[in-house]
Amino acid sequence: MSIPTTSAVLGSGSMGPGIAALLARYGSDVRLFDVSEEALARAEGVCAGVVAHLDRLDVPVTPGGSVTFERDQAKALAGADLVIEAVPEQLELKKTVLAQVEAAVRDDAIIATNTSGIPISDMAVDMAHPERLIGMHWSNPPHLIPMIEIVRGARTGAAVEDRLVGIVEAFGYEAVVEKEVPGFVENRVLYAVLRECMALVEEGVVSQRDLDTVVKWGVGYKLAVIGPMRLVDMAGLDIYQAVGSYLNRDLSIETGVSSLVTELTAEGKLGMKTGGGLYEYGEGEVASKRADIVDGLVSVRKALSAIKPV
Repeated sequence: MSIPTTSAVLGSGSMGPGIAALLARYGSDVRLFDVSEEALARAEGVCAGVVAHLDRLDVPVTPGGSVTFERDQAKALAGADLVIEAVPEQLELKKTVLAQVEAAVRDDAIIATNTSGIPISDMAVDMAHPERLIGMHWSNPPHLIPMIEIVRGARTGAAVEDRLVGIVEAFGYEAVVEKEVPGFVENRVLYAVLRECMALVEEGVVSQRDLDTVVKWGVGYKLAVIGPMRLVDMAGLDIYQAVGSYLNRDLSIETGVSSLVTELTAEGKLGMKTGGGLYEYGEGEVASKRADIVDGLVSVRKALSAIKPV
């Protein structure tokens, strides 16, 4: 499957601009839609930054690609081969948008949702043709993380899955095909790790900064190269069984949200967006940290891309 000639991305929040700019890089005529003129203006600046990041990664430029910024949804959807819904994570809002999409696009257009965890089947329940809807979960930032989760709902057509996998592979990303479970695979693994991390900090076992160091070098460094299943094979299943037999019972089984997080949230300390959360950020430090993160992701992607899969 080749890159769609025409794509529509609905929603210009944290994910939409990166998705749109990447598809355009590979030759798709992309219409980025949002109801907010202010959001679209911000998105133009974000797209320009994305192009610079893709240049650093030496991502090839396919002629014919472009991004236009639309407040007219019908115009954005006209002639689209691929529609990616990326509106806020609210089930009823997504169902409303998807109904509008289904009524407007061609019968052979792929309708994909970038939801990070809402069940695809729940989103498709009111659709006339639920077989057309499929999950296409990009990891943030979408133009830097070369992996997309492809999630079929209970009634998603197999042909739609095959076509979408082909599109993802056409722009060089890894397409990970999954069954439908709440949170999908990436967020389930991530939140299991975060739950234990929050518990360790909350209990005073380790500081935020030292925990980040342990995960970066003791966990993340290895897993980025090896992967958890291969890591168990490398260490030995007997070792995993022995350690798991006493350690698993002591790990956090919190079913709610960490009180450390809920207390900070109640105080309005939401992280970088408010200038403070688990860390405090001085004047100009948020922008600096965000730039450092992008630099790191670019460097690590280059390094990992050069490593033979293990």
